[in-house]
Amino acid sequence: MHMNPLPESRASWPSWADFLQRRGLAHLAAWILEAAGPLTTIGAQLLYFGEPLLRPSFSHTQVDRLADLLADDNELRAFVTFLRAGEKS
Repeated sequence: MHMNPLPESRASWPSWADFLQRRGLAHLAAWILEAAGPLTTIGAQLLYFGEPLLRPSFSHTQVDRLADLLADDNELRAFVTFLRAGEKS
């Protein structure tokens, strides 16, 4: 079966999920993302404004993709689903 590649906005998801799963944090991260609700929008804004300070450790693309994810409720729910699906495999 041929799987379609993830859209560009979701290209980081497998590496994020792998990072969290290797550290045993996938379940906790999914729970926090679900429980945070409207606070995720504030988190996105903090990432947008704090991006210059994060640049030494994270690329502009990584910060932007994470901020975009936090700002979009549909994408956030999709990422939580993606994260939980990876826990089962």
